[in-house]
Amino acid sequence: MKSDVVVVGTDGSDRSMQAVEWAAREAVMRGAALQIVSVPLLPRLMSPQRDPKSTPETVADIIVRSSEHALAWAAGRAAELEPGLDVKTALLEGQPAQALVEAAADASMLVVGSRGGGGFAALVLGSVSRYVATRAECPVVVARAEDMAVHREVVVGVRDLDQPAAIGFAFEEAALRKARLHAVHAWQWLLPDMRVTGTEQPTDAAEEDASGMAEWLTGVLSFWREKYPEVDVIEDIVHASPGRVLAASSARADLIVLGRKEVADFPHPGADPVIHAVLNHAHGSVAIIPE
Repeated sequence: MKSDVVVVGTDGSDRSMQAVEWAAREAVMRGAALQIVSVPLLPRLMSPQRDPKSTPETVADIIVRSSEHALAWAAGRAAELEPGLDVKTALLEGQPAQALVEAAADASMLVVGSRGGGGFAALVLGSVSRYVATRAECPVVVARAEDMAVHREVVVGVRDLDQPAAIGFAFEEAALRKARLHAVHAWQWLLPDMRVTGTEQPTDAAEEDASGMAEWLTGVLSFWREKYPEVDVIEDIVHASPGRVLAASSARADLIVLGRKEVADFPHPGADPVIHAVLNHAHGSVAIIPE
C-alpha cells in the first residue's frame, strides 16, 4: 500500500530546490508528508598525488557534510513555504538513481529536479531522471523551473493502450489544482485511404476514422468525468507526433501526465519514444505514471 508521503531528491542546486518547492506544494494539496532525501556521490578512488592532504576519507566527509547541509537548507525552505507541513529528511547511500527508486518504493510520488549538480547532474538529458521516471513504482514528476506560472491546466496524453492510472492521476491533479483537464490523443500513422497532398490534408475516410477516435476518447474518459464532475475537460484528437504535441502543450500547462506501460514494441521502459521525447523537450513539469 502506498503511503501518504511525497519524496523529493535534492543536492543543494537551485534546480533541485525548485523541485523541493514543487513537492512541498504538492504535499500540502494532497494532505501528505514531505520526505526530502539526498544521495552523497562518494568517490570510489582518489589519487593522493593530486592533493596529499585529500584522502578518500576526508573527501567523503566533505561530500557527506555538503549533502547534510543541502537537506537542512531544503527542509528550511519547505517549512518556510508551507508552514505546518510535516517535513522529514534522510541521507541515502548508493548510486543516486537506484537509491531514489528504493526510497520512493512505498511513496505516493517521487519528485526530482530537471537538472542538478553532483549525483543529480544531467537529470533531463539522461541517467538519473530517465532511470527513475521509467523504473520507479510510484508516479514520478520531473519538475522544471519554466513552469512557475500557474496556467490552471493539466494535460494528459491518452494512448491506445489501457492506462487508467495515468488518466486517474491527471483527473485527481486537475481537481486538486482546480484546473481544466486537456486530454490529448495524437496519432501519426497513415491510414490506407489517406491521400497525402501538398497540404497533407486527410481524405474523407481518414476524417471519418478520426471521428471514430473522438468517440473512443470520450468513452475512455467517461468513467473519470463521472468521478470528478467538477473538472472541466477538453478532448483533442491530433494528427501529429505525440511527443512533439505533448512537449509543445507543456508550455501552457501546469503538468503533463503520461502513462508508462511495458509493451511488446518497447520491452525496456526507457525505450518508449513518447516518454523520451517529452522528458527531454517539455517546457514544464512532467509526471510519468506506472500502469
